Amino acid sequence: MGSALENFVNQVRTMSASGSFRELADDLPESVSLLARNWSILDNVLETLDVQQHTLGVLYVLLAKLHSAATANPEPVQIIQLMRDFVHRNNVEQLRFAICAFYETCHLFTDYLVQKNLSILGIKIMARAVDQIRQIDSQLTPIHADLCLLSLKAKNFNLVLTYMDGDITDISTAAAECKTQQQQQSQHTVDANNDAKYFLLFYYYGGMIYTAVKEYDRALYFFEVCITTPAMAMSHIMLEAYKKFLMVSLIVEGNIAFIPKNTQVIGRFMKPMASHYHDLVNVYANSSSEELRILILKYSEAFTRDSNMGLAKQVATSLYKRNIKRLTKTFLTLSLSDVASRVQLSGAAEAERYILNMIKSREIYASINQKDGMVLFKDDPEKYNSPDMFLNVQTNITQVLDLVKQINKMEEEIILNPMYVKKALGSQDDDLTSQHPKTYSGDPTD
Repeated sequence: MGSALENFVNQVRTMSASGSFRELADDLPESVSLLARNWSILDNVLETLDVQQHTLGVLYVLLAKLHSAATANPEPVQIIQLMRDFVHRNNVEQLRFAICAFYETCHLFTDYLVQKNLSILGIKIMARAVDQIRQIDSQLTPIHADLCLLSLKAKNFNLVLTYMDGDITDISTAAAECKTQQQQQSQHTVDANNDAKYFLLFYYYGGMIYTAVKEYDRALYFFEVCITTPAMAMSHIMLEAYKKFLMVSLIVEGNIAFIPKNTQVIGRFMKPMASHYHDLVNVYANSSSEELRILILKYSEAFTRDSNMGLAKQVATSLYKRNIKRLTKTFLTLSLSDVASRVQLSGAAEAERYILNMIKSREIYASINQKDGMVLFKDDPEKYNSPDMFLNVQTNITQVLDLVKQINKMEEEIILNPMYVKKALGSQDDDLTSQHPKTYSGDPTD
């Protein structure tokens, strides 16, 4: 081991033993380039350090390994095992002194697994990292986006949904934490401006995950948060989310879902760059499945390029279902062939398949007479007087009350925030100044 690396090890061991974690965290970023140059003997460095006692030192060695992964081409099993051991054995109190380095390590680890097509092996590791670093269960961190990306690439959503289903009430910002730590910016430190990027990616990836599991209402909410985030300029992430937002809107509501008027970025930038998707919205409004099919075929290249062709097909399916629902409001009975003709399906067999699926998902209430091929449409049998329905209402009321408590708490925190008080008082002073009459030299009030 070279003398420079020996100095690094001695510094980590000495300062960790004395509890000088703040000073150590400030000094270690300067060692990343040294460690990266000596990637071939970093395993020797790790053998001299204990993850629990020397968490900060091990973190920066792991960070250097990931920075060198493209050129060093290490064994994926080794990198995965190192990361797994680190997130399970590290000292969280030490880790919080170098929170930005930990975020960057997680981002690099995620990128490495995606490139190696090993995303599924990182899901539990990243979930553990999120659990370690977030201070409350409802806090959003930059590495939530990494967990979502790994789950998307692996098409494995069971674990990630537990992190997405709850409401977010707090956001961890790497920029603020890095400023507090007074870290020197270098080529190996986290760009504080990436906070917005990982916030948007969480809601973009989250919307894609909910779309994949066909929870369209929740997907629509995630895409809405992504595109309505206050911004001075359009992000490419927001544009892609807007395209999917339009398509999921059609599936959920049959038209474009409500968008707040203060989102100027949408009108100025996104709409002109998503013209194909607005054409889709306009054709969908005509309720003609055949016209919609022709349009999707016309723009198939663009939809495929945007990885939205599967979603376009789901939009077409939703129009068939919506048209079948319209029939239930007009007819009591119809033959399967009539349903197919009115909804523009290929035949009675396809109409039967759609109706059976809609009955199963409780989208409509109907029965099919197999002998004569007739469909009998029925009213909703729910009378809203069962114990299960009462329990459901109670649960919803409890959720609303909990939400009100959270809103009141957040409002109180804002009112007591010194920056808010200063700004509010400043605006009041400006109002008073503007309302005070001007005095002149000849004014008798002088």
